[in-house]
Amino acid sequence: MAPLRLMAVLAHPDDESLGVGGTLAKYAAEGAEVSLITATQGDGGRYFGHRPGDPDHPGAAPLGRIREAELRAAAAVLGIGDVTLLDYADQHVDEADPGEIIGALARHLRRIGPDVVVTFGADGAYGHPDHIAISQFTTAAVVAAANPSFAIAGIGLPPHAVSKLYYLAWPASSWASYEAAFKKLTSMVDGVERRAIPWPDWSVTTVIDTRAFWPIVWKAVSCHASQMGQYAHLKDLSPEHHEALWGRQSFYRAFSAVNGGRTRETDLFEGFGRR
Repeated sequence: MAPLRLMAVLAHPDDESLGVGGTLAKYAAEGAEVSLITATQGDGGRYFGHRPGDPDHPGAAPLGRIREAELRAAAAVLGIGDVTLLDYADQHVDEADPGEIIGALARHLRRIGPDVVVTFGADGAYGHPDHIAISQFTTAAVVAAANPSFAIAGIGLPPHAVSKLYYLAWPASSWASYEAAFKKLTSMVDGVERRAIPWPDWSVTTVIDTRAFWPIVWKAVSCHASQMGQYAHLKDLSPEHHEALWGRQSFYRAFSAVNGGRTRETDLFEGFGRR
């Protein structure tokens, strides 16, 4: 029987571990083929707490190479078999040419043929423009990949229809655990501070139990050493606190061709029947 295929499409290195690491590790351990597309190298970020331009910051290009290596190490820990790193500008994904990036994503959707795709929600978690952009472009690419009329230059791949698309949807309880361990996440965009707004519990369609995988998630997070200025104190958390952080992950089922209804799911592959 062919294995089920799960793909995550995200914006930056470390999104995969901090955002959906438990889910990716769980399904990889259960035999699903797990793949990842990351839109940027994260080269606009900090380096061990040093901002771009600081004397101890290596610069964008070296940081990008460092973060790509960290991403691939974390992906190996999580059990991700296929990692694609696109070359869009960190902090500027929303400025990408829509046809180009949708075509790139659709090409990989056709190449890999995932049954289920997960990405950020329309809120970008806490309003991050890159997260919002990759949510929008991924949604468009899922539609384009299934369209026989959508041509991808130089690629003779047949159309592929994803069966289910999910958005990351953290309720208040998840944000409380996350921000207690890290900090209050905000994003300053065009002079306006954006903050995380929890999804109402009733809007969460799917909750995945990932308690058995929090040690793997923490190991994957630790691979992102250049970012550990923000995460270093996590090593001092108790196992109970780690489990609270990584022990369950919530999603909104944006669409499904295989199931429906109001009953909350506990499996991203509900409706398929295991092959």
